[in-house]
Parts: sequence; structure tokens; C-alpha cells
Amino acid sequence: MKPRITVITIGVDDLERSLRFYRDGLGLATEGIFGKEFEHGAVAFFDLQAELKLAIWPRKSLSRDSGIPLSSPSPTEFTLGHNVLSKTEVDAVMEQAKNAGAVIVKPAQETFWGGYAGYFQDPDNHLWEIVWNPQLLPQD
Repeated sequence: MKPRITVITIGVDDLERSLRFYRDGLGLATEGIFGKEFEHGAVAFFDLQAELKLAIWPRKSLSRDSGIPLSSPSPTEFTLGHNVLSKTEVDAVMEQAKNAGAVIVKPAQETFWGGYAGYFQDPDNHLWEIVWNPQLLPQD
């Protein structure tokens, strides 16, 4: 398999609330919600970086489409890692997320491996890690 991940879809309970969090709170670019005319079709996409999008889709729609019954989600199933250029930027993104309504579950701090990171949960309890890793600096 060639690595060609172009969309990361997360299930949400309230599409409008999640849209506001990611668009208005975190400032991610989006054209809004598409597919409202289809039952179980409403979804929103956000530009993350070249050829990579974040999609938010109601959990019920994702359950129906995949054929997997709804179950209790766990925030520790996976994290979404957002790598930044500095410790200061980690602090700024954490504050932006908090102001947008995120729950800070672990304030930014020095890591055991020489970086600096913190965790927050979005309105649907998805776990985001905001991280400065001196060995994996993003190219902007």
C-alpha cells in the first residue's frame, strides 16, 4: 500500500457545533457543510495542508455508512498531532483551543523525549496533541 491518506474523518455528535469549533475557534479554512440534501450525507471539510483535509461527519452517519453500530467513543483511541515550530507556538495554539471551547487535559510542558507538548479535547472529546519536536519541525 502506498501512503496516500488525503482525508482524516472524525465522527461528531453535533455537526454545527463542531463546524464552529474548527472554523471559528481554530481558524481552519472550510467551505462549510455539504450534503445536507442527502439523508446521512451532511459533512464539512477543512484544509489542513497540501492534499490533506479533516472531515467532520456525524457519528450516526458514519455508523450507518460503515455498518458498525454506534458505541461509546474513547478519547484514547487515537490522537491528532499538530506539530508546530516553537514552544511559544504550542502555548498559543493551546490557548486558542481553550478559547474556542476545548478542554485542556494536559497543559503544555517539557516532554521526556526533549520536546514540548500539551493535549486538548475538542467538543466531541477527540484528543489533539500540540507539539514542538525539535527533530520533526514542520516545513512552512
